[in-house]
Amino acid sequence: MHNTISKFSFPTTIYFGAGAVDELAGYLRDIGIKKPLLVTDPGMLKTDVFPRVERVLKDSGVAFALFAGVNPNPLDSDIQKAVDVYEAEECDGLIGLGGGSALDASKMVQVIAAHGGRVNDYDISGGGNQKIVGPLPPMIAVPTTSGTGSEVGSCSVITSVELGRKFLVCSPLLIPSIALLDPELTVGMPASLTAATGMDAFTHCLEALSVKDFHPMCDAIALKGMEYVAKYLEVAVKEPGNIEARGFMQLAAMMGAVAFQKDLGAVHSLSHALSAHCHVPHGLANAVCLVAVMKFNKSSCLDEYAEVAGCFGINTLAISREEAAEKAIEAVAGLKKRIGIADRLSEVGVKEGDLAELTEKAFLDGCHQSNPRPCSRDDLGELFRQVL
Repeated sequence: MHNTISKFSFPTTIYFGAGAVDELAGYLRDIGIKKPLLVTDPGMLKTDVFPRVERVLKDSGVAFALFAGVNPNPLDSDIQKAVDVYEAEECDGLIGLGGGSALDASKMVQVIAAHGGRVNDYDISGGGNQKIVGPLPPMIAVPTTSGTGSEVGSCSVITSVELGRKFLVCSPLLIPSIALLDPELTVGMPASLTAATGMDAFTHCLEALSVKDFHPMCDAIALKGMEYVAKYLEVAVKEPGNIEARGFMQLAAMMGAVAFQKDLGAVHSLSHALSAHCHVPHGLANAVCLVAVMKFNKSSCLDEYAEVAGCFGINTLAISREEAAEKAIEAVAGLKKRIGIADRLSEVGVKEGDLAELTEKAFLDGCHQSNPRPCSRDDLGELFRQVL
């Protein structure tokens, strides 16, 4: 990987390269932000990343306000608190700094600041996307994890305190104005978080590829993203200072988010329920459930899984599609094991008594409706039991 900062658009304007964050003040000027609200989570304040971003802004004379109260799975109540700061401080744009939670929260601050109302009013399942007409305040997304790809995505995933479940808010207007990908900002990620978020990126790519809708551009991007994960995730986990591996994992996460505009599948219905009901981090929930869902979907995804095997460098020319698909599943399971991902939900605090509620929440989640193999409420329950 070269050492210069690259700029490209797809359609987000993306600045990628070690040290890109040092140019943050200039990027703010480019899109007309004079006083941003910096949205992040409490843990970010304790890292080396926040002081670096703070120093860049202060050294450049950029006045900014701070909201550092985003929960690991952002709550609708978090958004209103952030909007209150945005309005009181008379901000005119946003910087989302952190993982997917901080970026998703920033997107929703844009919406409420522009249009008012409650966060739940914009739930896509109730047609809330039609209420987002813009213009929205501009936003720069600065991811510090390599998983969700929210920095280039058009959706925000929010947990409703009242309903006790996650919901989606989606609109092309939610795509950040700029995504700033600086692999140096991810070096301090713990190995467990690097592993879980990396598998999140892989899951996005794999589920996007598996969905039966016709979208060859997303398919191609998904395959390249999985190739990057297969090559670089284990390195990033075991050699945290490896900037090349960190950079390619950032690209894989971004590519996963681009690819899943095609759609997602049952893994995400399971993980959304796990995050909302049991507070399991999204990437970890995806990672624990992925192999079981791959086995469930295998008969419907032989061609796609054969391509997944190729991403791991497996020669599939002399074997059947069934064998290739099985080798792909084995390769994913092997990667999970090597990077320390838990095998069972019981290892991350889920109990048998949670299964009924989890099954109901998963069935209410829309992602399984685009699963390549039809997936009933009972199927979702059985998948939970298999990984408990």
